Amino acid sequence: MIRRAEPRDVPAIVTLVHELAAYEKAPDECHLVDEQLHTALFSETPALFGHVAEVDGRLEGFALWFLNFSTWRGVHGIYLEDLYVRPDNRGRGLGKALLRTLAEECETRGYARLEWWVLNWNEPAIEFYRSVRAVPMDEWTVFRLTDDALAEFGRG
Repeated sequence: MIRRAEPRDVPAIVTLVHELAAYEKAPDECHLVDEQLHTALFSETPALFGHVAEVDGRLEGFALWFLNFSTWRGVHGIYLEDLYVRPDNRGRGLGKALLRTLAEECETRGYARLEWWVLNWNEPAIEFYRSVRAVPMDEWTVFRLTDDALAEFGRG
């Protein structure tokens, strides 16, 4: 069953986010705690939205997303921050159902795009995304400022 995330789901989603970080070979980079996620998802003006995949009363996957905006199209889109399904439940259609739910969200709200990143080495995910006719944006390079570089640049 795919449904919107609820406050009671926060601890399980945080656990799944940490599992995703381990899968992506970066467990030491994940510092998310329950309070942060709860605030992001359920404050008066949420910055993050989420859906969960539930199997027999247990959360086995999630999709966390936020709105972006296309200046060229003049409308919002969805940026999928994370999509994760526990290994024991992969191949059962949960990831596809989560992604389809976000596509439906775009259609319902008149959003122009559903976008996300995938690690270049994650071939199973890349194959899955291609199977739903998603197109890689190979001509773009992602840039990021974090930590000391961000602080230093921000100070001028």
